Amino acid sequence: MIALIAIGLSFTGGAYAAFNTSTASAAPAAASQQSVDQGKKLFMSNCATCHGLSASGTTNGPSLIGVGAAAVDFQVGTGRMPMAMNGPQAQQKPVQFTGSDITALADYVASLAPGPGIPNASLLDATQGNAANGGALFRTNCAMCHNVAGAGGALTEGKFAPALSGVSAQHIYEAMVTGPQNMPVFNDSNISPSGKRDIITYLTYIEKNPSPGGYALGDLGPVAEGLFIWIFGLGAIIALTVWITAKSN
Repeated sequence: MIALIAIGLSFTGGAYAAFNTSTASAAPAAASQQSVDQGKKLFMSNCATCHGLSASGTTNGPSLIGVGAAAVDFQVGTGRMPMAMNGPQAQQKPVQFTGSDITALADYVASLAPGPGIPNASLLDATQGNAANGGALFRTNCAMCHNVAGAGGALTEGKFAPALSGVSAQHIYEAMVTGPQNMPVFNDSNISPSGKRDIITYLTYIEKNPSPGGYALGDLGPVAEGLFIWIFGLGAIIALTVWITAKSN
């Protein structure tokens, strides 16, 4: 019985690993050894304090083994890393490294173990996507945190989902395949590469086109709209009533 259970677990684990490998994002492009070496030097100088000398993590930072080049490009390319201070989540800030340095860091981390690679340019072309399908995918998978218009929203314990306006297509795609902060990972079995491109197309569309209903009040939803009506709408009615009464007197 024990042998049968062990054999079953082995086959199940092997099949799961093979399935994950087959459905993972595109493998990262081969990097030059010079870029990897340069990335290692940058890592030792700027990242090892929190992530460990071997990038296996410490009490101050998680392991980077297997996060892939996409995670590095997103975190460092948006200025979230290196963190300026400890907090519920990394804050976006001005980027601290040049583009070539970010590439070198990504190449070094990618050389440690397989992980999601930086997406191909064809997957980032918003003109090739379907905005209607992207909107449906976004509302199903993303709107509960990022708001249906991508305006962002508050989460628990001081965390938040950031607004998506002004975010590059590459960073949006990388966020979907790496799951930064509280965001879940959407691998190719959850949302296909073309589906991710459709989401980028949808976000690009709503950013370039104004709200059809007029002033959007920050796209914060019915609570903000209701408060506006209560404060300004009813306030205007009360002021008009007072004015009419005062004039008649």
